[in-house]
Amino acid sequence: MSIRIRAAVLAVTGLLVAGCTSAGGGAPSATPTTAPPRTTDAKPSDGAPAAPPLPASLTGQRPDWKRCAAPEGGERPGAEWRCATVKVPLDHAKPEGATIPIALIRKEAGRKGDRIGSLLFNFGGPGGSGVDILPQVAQDYDTLGTRYDLVGFDPRGVSRSSGVVCRSDAEHAAAEATVDLTPDSAAEEATYLKDNADFAAGCARRSAALLPHTTTTATARDLDLIRQVLGDAKLHYFGISYGTQLGGTYAHLFPKNVGRLVLDAVVDPTADTVGHARHQTIGFQRALDNYLKSNGEAPKAGSERIARLLRKLDRAPLTVGERKLTEGLALTGIAVTLYGQSNWPLLTEALADAEKGRGGALLELADYYNDRDAEGHYSTQSHSQRAISCADSSTRATAAEAKALIPEFRRLSPVFGAFLAWDTAGWCAEWPVKGERATPEASAPGAAPILVVGTTGDPATPYEGAEKMAKELGGGVGVLVTNEGEGHGAYGTSSCVTATVDAYLLSGKVPAYGKTCSSGAARSGA
Repeated sequence: MSIRIRAAVLAVTGLLVAGCTSAGGGAPSATPTTAPPRTTDAKPSDGAPAAPPLPASLTGQRPDWKRCAAPEGGERPGAEWRCATVKVPLDHAKPEGATIPIALIRKEAGRKGDRIGSLLFNFGGPGGSGVDILPQVAQDYDTLGTRYDLVGFDPRGVSRSSGVVCRSDAEHAAAEATVDLTPDSAAEEATYLKDNADFAAGCARRSAALLPHTTTTATARDLDLIRQVLGDAKLHYFGISYGTQLGGTYAHLFPKNVGRLVLDAVVDPTADTVGHARHQTIGFQRALDNYLKSNGEAPKAGSERIARLLRKLDRAPLTVGERKLTEGLALTGIAVTLYGQSNWPLLTEALADAEKGRGGALLELADYYNDRDAEGHYSTQSHSQRAISCADSSTRATAAEAKALIPEFRRLSPVFGAFLAWDTAGWCAEWPVKGERATPEASAPGAAPILVVGTTGDPATPYEGAEKMAKELGGGVGVLVTNEGEGHGAYGTSSCVTATVDAYLLSGKVPAYGKTCSSGAARSGA
């Protein structure tokens, strides 16, 4: 089976970890400033201290743009792409202290005479490499690239930016083969919890100095330094999935520096760890129901059919060459196809094969999500994802608390419920550093209007999160745009959303709050 799934799916918000007022106001200036003023973050409304001002040795950096090297196991980006690094403080509370490199990639605006500035991207994860992903999906942003320099970056703790490393490929493969992600016995539960503890210990051994500093707050402060180094008076930014949390955090810290920000596939800023798991249980089941209905199958019956297959794999994994298709890997393969409606035929084929005893298709899909290549090499995205998520979140569920969630979560989804209930426990329970807060801050009084795009059938960041983000940003700031459709992210899949975002980013045109896009049409109204 040939897998053709949009590359940005590799950087989705963390499922399968070890898996309303009218917006008004003028548009931001389209004129770039070559020497922007040095700024510090505003004092957050949550009482957290503002970071000290950055020294001129950091704000005065000028990137040395050079031809990009090929990523490991990949192709070198085209000659139009240039790469550079900038230094940021390891600890923003000590800006004169140690620094770490942040990797950047850039394609300059096609029409330099009409250039607005830089447009920075974060495709999600957390843990996705913008340096790798942006060139792969740049054709989706060709229109924006006429007037913006398209800029990707690896956030701190990710890949080329002092990427967190927690375990070897062999350790990763062994965990996939032996750890039951929905433990049914005391022995399986002990193995599950020990694996999570071992993962955390591996991170502490290999990346101890960085782990306390991989928060989204720290990355948002890096973003503002990158803005200054690139010579932009305001930050223009496109965040997808986890990238919306980063964008909301930036707006909270630096409301006066907000230029044109787009948040697509929005993380609910009001949800804690359990809340996110509950939302994703609902969201993935909703997407699965829509898939089943599209095939003429009743959602309840179809879900039970898939749940039976998973239970069968839990008892007896399918042999695929020298590997096994476990329940957890099958669940991963099912979930990845729900990120876009165009991928649903892959799910139909893979499920049919698995029901006939052939697990190769679902395993290939799981490998795609887990970023495992044919030689058994895994990327470190899952390492970075956990480091960032656990540094952010102060909630630490116990095994007993996770088990107490299972009946509710199974009612919400017979397919995904048990996994996502258990996921609340193992993820950060043994993490070696404390998390920053239970939920992120996104209030941004005084910021320019920010587009908040939610898709009604989004599995990983359900639509309700966009509503919450628009409200949290504040009246006149968060501008909700609703995409009635399927998939994780609307830009590039909905012509209406794409046109709306392009008009905002290129011309400063802010749509009415509550604009709705459906089947290529649009209507306004809250």
